[in-house]
Amino acid sequence: MAFSSCEQDFEAIPVEQFTEDFVFSTTDSLGIQARQNLAAIYSTLYNRHNRVGGDYLDAATDDAMSSTINESDVDRLAMGRYTQTNTIGSVMNLANNYQAIRMANVFIANIDRVPLKDTFGNGKPLNIAWKNEARFIRAYHYFELLKRFGGMPLIGDEVLGLEDDLELPRDSFEECLEYIVWELEDIEDGLRTYPLADPTSEAHVVTAEAAAALRVRVLLYAASPLFNGGNIGQSADEKVLLGYAQYDAQRWQRAADAARYFMDNYGHNFSLNPSFKNVFITDGNPEIIFFRQGGNNTNIEATNGPVGYSGNNLGQGRTSPSQNLVDAFLMKDGKRIDDPTSAYSYLPFRPYENRDPRLQATILHNAATWLNKEIETFEGGKDNPNGASQKTKTSYYMRKFMGNFENQDAYANVRHNWIELRYAEVLISFAEAQNEVSGPTPEVEEVIFTLRERAGIDPGIDGRFGLPQGLTKEAMREVIHNEKRVEFAFEEHRYWDLRRWKKATEVYSAENPVRGLVLVKTPTGFNVNEVDLLELDFEERRYFYPIPYSEILNNKNMVQNPGW
Repeated sequence: MAFSSCEQDFEAIPVEQFTEDFVFSTTDSLGIQARQNLAAIYSTLYNRHNRVGGDYLDAATDDAMSSTINESDVDRLAMGRYTQTNTIGSVMNLANNYQAIRMANVFIANIDRVPLKDTFGNGKPLNIAWKNEARFIRAYHYFELLKRFGGMPLIGDEVLGLEDDLELPRDSFEECLEYIVWELEDIEDGLRTYPLADPTSEAHVVTAEAAAALRVRVLLYAASPLFNGGNIGQSADEKVLLGYAQYDAQRWQRAADAARYFMDNYGHNFSLNPSFKNVFITDGNPEIIFFRQGGNNTNIEATNGPVGYSGNNLGQGRTSPSQNLVDAFLMKDGKRIDDPTSAYSYLPFRPYENRDPRLQATILHNAATWLNKEIETFEGGKDNPNGASQKTKTSYYMRKFMGNFENQDAYANVRHNWIELRYAEVLISFAEAQNEVSGPTPEVEEVIFTLRERAGIDPGIDGRFGLPQGLTKEAMREVIHNEKRVEFAFEEHRYWDLRRWKKATEVYSAENPVRGLVLVKTPTGFNVNEVDLLELDFEERRYFYPIPYSEILNNKNMVQNPGW
């Protein structure tokens, strides 16, 4: 902290006990202390790389498994091994979200005391932007609570202390939803917007575009089956806590309108990055709406790269993508692999030829090239060695988010930001919502064409990128769901999508185990066996997390979620 910028002597105050008068000093025209306080609020946003006890959240779905030998947090999450008294802190921690909300409220209540001389936009005081950035982060945390637990207590702008009544009842799902949407709408005009005045220093900040994009996501969730009349509440009181009691198609229209608003008003500032692989490792690319800053390092490679290397190139192989996910990728002509007219070939063992290029950008498989060597995930191969060391469980490794090291001899530092909001999500959210309103209109189809064209799928002589003519709403819904799955693999969407679509009971079932391959090399090729690795079972109560028992004890007005 830069004490020299302040006129008063604060040396007698321990650094962990800075007063509000110090942080929000009426003499600090540069806002040095307030800026650092805002940075601390930003730090409460999730950087989702390997965040669930060292794993990606997608390893708790049918898309992947943790490669750890011992049971991990994400294993417990996938199999439902948690209760109201034994929660999984990295994803179920109520206190962290409310701590962030309180930090934001303190900042919002005090920032106008700081006489900032800097401005933004058309000469507006920077206080306005900073306050609205804190409001965005507060709305973000309320949404994180809403999708996990349903309606939770809304604090508003209050800064509650120990002397206040903290036994607050839960607000309804609709009240929370409308509060989040109102906040995001209200702050939009008071935020910086693209093009940013200083892209180097401001690239990470909350912008009007970020607020509009998060609003699309929030409204899409609200329109989805789990919340839109399909929640698991038994009583009338439970139903309003967990969603809307009755279905209303207008909620889909509202989500579609929010996405259209973004495209009409901000779409000129964004486009799909030409290279799907480079979206995640290239600063300033035109697809990024909002991101969490990461380091310029090799951490993702070291944690998730294949194990068959040494020295600085040694990976821990933490993430094992499933055969289920591999099978979801289309052929390069846009056809499904189970389409009898597709060019898919399983035997002789050529299942990765002529596939959607996003497969190669997402997953490392046997015989793929990495660090100028051929990947060997067959039994006893260099990337699947005998013994009990951590390695792939499925014969696959995650490739997404890593640098372009196929033809390099060694890892080098790569920017590893976490992209929270990107333009592709706005597009596919529009397609999903609009399809539910009107079926597969040309606008809906155009989104699929756009995503597949960027991916590198062949347009075909009809220019439809493998999308059949005359699809029903239901058939297009499945196309959109699958497109979302492969486009956003490992980006922490699949886990929540399966819940909001209310498909988790179908996907987490004995009929759909998590699958992998066992490859045995022979003199003429490979013996290939597809194996069931994990049978998931999904209880209906798991559509929502349990309220931690400690919160129930501390607050007599805190109602537990159904089944817990």
